[in-house]
Amino acid sequence: MSTAKTLILGGVRSGKSRLAERLAADTGRPVTCIATATAGDPEMAARIAAHRARRPRGWRVIEEPIRLAQALDEARGDCVIVDCLTLWLTNLLGSEDPGLLRRERTALLEILPRLPGPVCLVSNETGLGLVAANPLGRRFCDEAGRLHQDLAALCDRVVLTVAGLPLVMKGEPL
Repeated sequence: MSTAKTLILGGVRSGKSRLAERLAADTGRPVTCIATATAGDPEMAARIAAHRARRPRGWRVIEEPIRLAQALDEARGDCVIVDCLTLWLTNLLGSEDPGLLRRERTALLEILPRLPGPVCLVSNETGLGLVAANPLGRRFCDEAGRLHQDLAALCDRVVLTVAGLPLVMKGEPL
């Protein structure tokens, strides 16, 4: 994974983050985690705390819920883990700026191929369930699906994780 860009998809608690952390550690490079979550309730705060506790002390963490491309540029050259894209997408959809999602999505897709180090993008696969019952839920799933397709085209490797087991959909085996 010298400079490979990897998209890791899966359901909640499927092992996506652990896989990204393992791949990053295996590079031997400095690691930067870009965390997109915000703790809006005690359960999410506990999830964030669990991720923090699991990371090695030497890894740098950038907490950035909106400006992902800018954070990726800051981490240029390190092995970068972005965890997670669907939380980032949620943050963008919740913005009062109607053009923010388009601008930030475009910035991500433009910077990713130019990054000199390896990147692991973690995201929840939302397209395997029912169609959402409300317009915002349907828009979220549509936006996530389009983002995943665009990122999969740009990435060297795409991995689907289920029950902690990675299935390489594109690229070099793990």
